[in-house]
Amino acid sequence: MASTAGATGWLRGRVKAVPSGDCLVIMGSTKAEIPPEKTITLSSLVAPRLARRGGVDEPFAWDSREYLRKLCIGKEVTFKVDYTVPSIGREFGSVFLGDKNVALLVVSEGWAKVREQGQQKGEVSPFLAELQRLEEQAKQQGLGRWSKVPGASEASIRKLPPSAIGDPSNLDAMGLLSANKGKPMQAIVEQVRDGSTVRVYLFPDFQFVQVFVVGVQAPSMGRRAVAEAVVEPEIVSDEPNGEASSEPRPPLTSAQRLAASAVPSIEISPDPFGREAKHFTEIRVLNRDVRIVLEGVDKFSNLIGSVYYPDGDSAKDLALELVQNGLAKFVEWSANLMEDDAKRRLKSAELQAKKDRLRIWTNYVPPATNSKAIHDQNFAGKVVEVVSGDCIIVADDSIPYGSPLAERRVNLSSIRSPKIGNPRKDEKPAPYAREAREFLRTRLIGRQVNVSMEYSRKVNMTDGPVPAAGATDSRVMDFGSVFLVSPSKVEGDDATPTPPSGSQPSGINVAELVVSRGFGSVIRHRDFEERSNYYDALLAAESRAIAGKKGIHSAKDPPVMHITDLLMASAKKAKDFLPFLQRSRRLPAVVEYVLSGHRFKLLIPKETCSIAFSFSGVRCPGRDEPYSDEAIALMRRKILQRDVEIEVETVDRTGTFLGSLWESKTNMAVTLLEAGLAKIQTSFGTDRIPDAHLLLQAEQSAKRQRLKIWENYVEGQEVANGSTAENKQKEVLKVVVTEVLGGGKFYVQMVGDQKVASIQQQLASLNLQEAPVIGAFNPKKGDIVLAQFSADNSWNRAMIVNAPRGAVESPKDKFEVFYIDYGNQEVVPYSRLRPLDPSVSSAPGLAQLCSLAYIKVPSLEEDFGQEAAEYLSECTLNNTKELRAMVEERDTSGGKVKGQGTGTVLVVTLVDVEAGSSINAAMLQEGLARLERRKRWDTKERQSALDNLEEFQAKAKRERLRMWQYGDIQSDDEDTSPAPPVRKAAGRR
Repeated sequence: MASTAGATGWLRGRVKAVPSGDCLVIMGSTKAEIPPEKTITLSSLVAPRLARRGGVDEPFAWDSREYLRKLCIGKEVTFKVDYTVPSIGREFGSVFLGDKNVALLVVSEGWAKVREQGQQKGEVSPFLAELQRLEEQAKQQGLGRWSKVPGASEASIRKLPPSAIGDPSNLDAMGLLSANKGKPMQAIVEQVRDGSTVRVYLFPDFQFVQVFVVGVQAPSMGRRAVAEAVVEPEIVSDEPNGEASSEPRPPLTSAQRLAASAVPSIEISPDPFGREAKHFTEIRVLNRDVRIVLEGVDKFSNLIGSVYYPDGDSAKDLALELVQNGLAKFVEWSANLMEDDAKRRLKSAELQAKKDRLRIWTNYVPPATNSKAIHDQNFAGKVVEVVSGDCIIVADDSIPYGSPLAERRVNLSSIRSPKIGNPRKDEKPAPYAREAREFLRTRLIGRQVNVSMEYSRKVNMTDGPVPAAGATDSRVMDFGSVFLVSPSKVEGDDATPTPPSGSQPSGINVAELVVSRGFGSVIRHRDFEERSNYYDALLAAESRAIAGKKGIHSAKDPPVMHITDLLMASAKKAKDFLPFLQRSRRLPAVVEYVLSGHRFKLLIPKETCSIAFSFSGVRCPGRDEPYSDEAIALMRRKILQRDVEIEVETVDRTGTFLGSLWESKTNMAVTLLEAGLAKIQTSFGTDRIPDAHLLLQAEQSAKRQRLKIWENYVEGQEVANGSTAENKQKEVLKVVVTEVLGGGKFYVQMVGDQKVASIQQQLASLNLQEAPVIGAFNPKKGDIVLAQFSADNSWNRAMIVNAPRGAVESPKDKFEVFYIDYGNQEVVPYSRLRPLDPSVSSAPGLAQLCSLAYIKVPSLEEDFGQEAAEYLSECTLNNTKELRAMVEERDTSGGKVKGQGTGTVLVVTLVDVEAGSSINAAMLQEGLARLERRKRWDTKERQSALDNLEEFQAKAKRERLRMWQYGDIQSDDEDTSPAPPVRKAAGRR
C-alpha cells in the first residue's frame, strides 16, 4: 500500500469489492499488475448478515450491502487500520471517501448498528461517540433497519432459491436459455472464479448461477484437487500449433465430494497469467451491475453467455477485452454460439494479440504459413472476364488462345469484395456485389494489363480467405496485383499510378481502384501471412473510401436491381418477353456467359432481364466434338462481358431467343464462320437473317481454305465435324403434321406436293349423291371409300379397317375407317360412307408415317405417354406452322400399308423453322423422351447426333422433369420393329 501520511498509518487505495454492509476489499494504488489488497471491516459497526446459498437474509441485509456497494465500489478511498482481532483474522478500520467518513454515512442512514461496549481495550472506533449519536438519530427517524413501517422488516428479507453451483439439479438451464436467449439480463457479479468464469445473481429472482464467458477461455486459477476423484476437463485443441483449450469442467457429484473428503488433497498452481486474468475481470465486474446475454448451454448444463459491463456512458464486452489484452484465447466450439460479426471480432483480436505477443502469447511461435510465394510468375495479357470485384481472368499473351492454359484466374491480393452469389444455389448477390463487378467490367474488359503474382494460398471455401483449422473444403487460389497499362478509361478514379520499380510493373493498381471506390475492404492479415506488396497503399485507399462514405461504407441503402432471369424461367415466360425484345430493331446487351460457340447468356439492361441467345441458322460443333473448345475460346476473347447489339427474330421451344449479334459493328456469326468453327444450318431459312449473304460468303471462304471443321471438305459432300461423311446431303422435306400417334410417331403431308393438290381437286369435283341403298353398296375391309369426317363434315378418302360381319342391315351400322391422306382413324356410321371412283381411290395415300430420330418416346399406355403425345401435338398441329423433316433413315420393316401406324416409316429430325429448334431436342428437354441406347455399330454421324442431344436430356435429368422425376431410368431393349396399330390418337385438327 502507498502511504499517504508518512507514519500516520493512513493509506490510499481503490475499492475492489463490497462483501457486506460493513466490509470493503481495498486494493493498493500501485503500478503492479496485481496490487496488494486488504479486507477492511468498518470499526465498531455490525451490518445485517447476508444469507449464504439457498438461505435467508437477516432483515435489511441486502439493502445495507447495496447502500455501501453503490457508495464505494470502484472509487478511491483513504483508510486506516484501527485494530486487529487475531482470533478471527480480521482488520477493522476507518475509511474516508473524499472527506466523508464512510462508517458515519452508513450509520446515519440506518444500515448498520454500533457494536455494544465490552470489547477489549482499544478495539473501538476513534469515532465511536459520533457513531452512537448518529445511530440514536437514525432510530428516532426510523431510517434503514430502524424503519417503523409495518411489514418493512419482513419485506426486506431475501429468501434465496437453491444455488445451481455444485448442484445442476437446482437449475433448469435449458429452460432459462430458451426464455432469455439473446435478451440482456440484469445481474450482479458476486464472485470471479477465473478470468472467463463469473458467478452472479440474476434479477429479479436472485438465482445464483455460474456463467462461462462465451467464445474465450482464460488461464486456469488452479485448485485444491482431490487425487483420483476429480473429473478432468475435456481438452480441445483449436490452435494450428497444437495449443490446448478446455471446455467448462463438470461439477462434482455428491459421490465425488464424499470421496474427496476421504483422500488427501493436492494443490494445483494457477496457469501462467491466471491470476492476472482473474484480477483483470475482478476490477471490471466484481460487485458491479452487468448485463448477461445467454448464448447457450454446454453438455454439463453450464450457462454460456456474453458479459457486458459499464464503462462511462458505454458498455464493454468482457470477452473482447480479455482477448485484446492477451488474457484469454479464442475458443472455436464456444464462439460458434455467437453471431458471425462478434466471432470475427474475437478472432481478429486474438490474431493481433498474438502478433503483439501480449501476456499468454509472450512465447508464441506462429505456425508455418500455408501460403506460397510465386513472385516469379509475372505476365501480361488481356482481361477476358471479370468474375467479381476481386477476381478476374486474364488471357496470357504468351499462350495461344486455344490452349487450356491460355486463361489464368487472378484474385486481387489483400482485398475482399462483396460476394456475387450463385443463382444455381439460389444465392443472391451481396449488397454492392453487382456494382463492384460492373465497375471493373467497364474499366478492364478487353484491356491490356500487367500481372504481378504474389502468393498462393489454400483457402477454406466456407469461411473465405482465412482458412479455418481442420478445414477440408478448400482449394488453392492464386493472388496477385494487377496493373492497368493504359489509364485512359479511369480518369478521375481515386487511384495513383504506380511508377515502375525494378521488376515491378507500372500503371493503375486495380485493387487500389476497387477499394478507393468503396467496392472492397482490405483484409487484416495475420503477422505471418503473405500480403500485397502495396498493402499500405490499399489501407490508405480504404481510409479515403470510409471518410467519403463510398460504396459499402455508405450509410445509404445499397442500390437494388431486379433482374428477370429467363434462363431459369419456363419457355412460355420467355415467349411472353418476345414482343418487348422486338420493339426496337437493335437492342444493347452485355454478354454475361459463353455457353457454347453459338449460344450465350445476355443481360438486357433496358428490359432488366437475362436471356439465352443463339445465332439464327448458325451452329458450332457440339460438346466433345472437335473444335468445340476453340469456338468457345474465340467467343470468350471476342465478346465475353462486352457491350454488344442484338436483333431478336424469334424464340424457340426451349426458351432460347434467336437472332443476330454485333460487337463493334461486326456480326459475330460471320467471325465464327470465317474461322471455320461453325456452319450454316441447311434446314434453317436464311431469308429472315439480316446479314445472310455475309454468312454464306464467310462459310464459302472457310470451305475454300479448308479451315478447322472443313479441313477434309470435298465439294458435294457434307463434313461431319472434321471427317468426310459417308452419305450425301440428307433429304430435307417441308411438311405439315396432320396426326400425332403415341410413341413419338406422327403423320405428315408434304408441303408443295403436286399430288396433294391433285387429290384435293378431284375430291372437290365429286358429285356426292344421297346415301346409297342398303345392299347396293357393301364396303369390305381394305376397300378405299369416301368417308365424312365427324369433326368438320368434310369428305375424305378412307380405308375400311373393320366392317360389320355379313351384309349391311341399317344406316347406323358402324365401320372403322383410316383416312389415308391424313393418318387419323375413327368409327363412322354406314350413312357417312360413299363409294369412290377407282381413278381417285387408286392413288397412294398422301399421309406419310414418321417417327422422331434418336429418341425413344413412351407409348400412350406407358407413364407420361399421354403427356408426350399432347406436347408433340402442341408443337406440330398447326396448319400455318412450317416444319422441316430431315430424313435420317427409312424403316421398311412395317410391310405394306394396311392401316394406321403401319407401313414405311421415315425416321426424321423435325425442325420448327420459325423457332429454329429441333422438336426431338425439345421432347428430351421436357422429360418426355429419352435417348436411344448406343450400339457398337453406330456410325460416327449417329454418335455425333446423340452427343448433340445429350445436353437436352441432361437438363431434364437435373431438374427431374416428368419421366426423370424419380431419378435415372433403367435402359430396356430398344424396339427393333414398328409399334402395333394405335387405336387412340391425339386427334387430327
